[in-house]
Amino acid sequence: ERLKDADGIIVPGGFGDRGIAGMIDAIEYARTNNVPLLGICLGMQLITIEYARNVCGIKDANSLEFDELCKNPVINLMSDQSLEDMGGTQRLGDYECQLNSGTHAARLYGKELIKERHRHRYEVNNEYRDILQENGMMLSGCSPDGRIVEMVEIPEHPWFVATQAHPEFKSRPNKAHPLFKGFVEAALEHQGK
Repeated sequence: ERLKDADGIIVPGGFGDRGIAGMIDAIEYARTNNVPLLGICLGMQLITIEYARNVCGIKDANSLEFDELCKNPVINLMSDQSLEDMGGTQRLGDYECQLNSGTHAARLYGKELIKERHRHRYEVNNEYRDILQENGMMLSGCSPDGRIVEMVEIPEHPWFVATQAHPEFKSRPNKAHPLFKGFVEAALEHQGK
């Protein structure tokens, strides 16, 4: 009811488990009602959890950040991260991402090798890549070595894109980041319908 007039939904970055259930409900609403959606960092992780639960049928899919004992951690602590000494240990700074051709992301950026800023400890668990892709999620961008999922999309959806990066760090009022520009264009198109 609260989202029925939304022309687009952004699920932002953050941490902790506060508000997670509501964000997952908003993601499901956007996915099932063809509302444009942009996920940023935690937003991409929650999109992966929602998709695993509601499309792949992994009902107890979760993140180790929210449930250290979960049996299906589709979002895992990065292998080089530690929770013992949390100060300054996140994956921080600019990292390259190899985009797949034919994706919304590659079209928006106009190239396939990009560099984006990051700030996170958790990532898509590589053990779940196959089941996510078999059920229609596209891993639209990965680290050049293929180890880290950086972006996901749902190709059948009009505009459903998420990034592990923080595009807000590179967006300016007079020069919108390609993901924000694409999201606003999709929201305006949705509004017109």
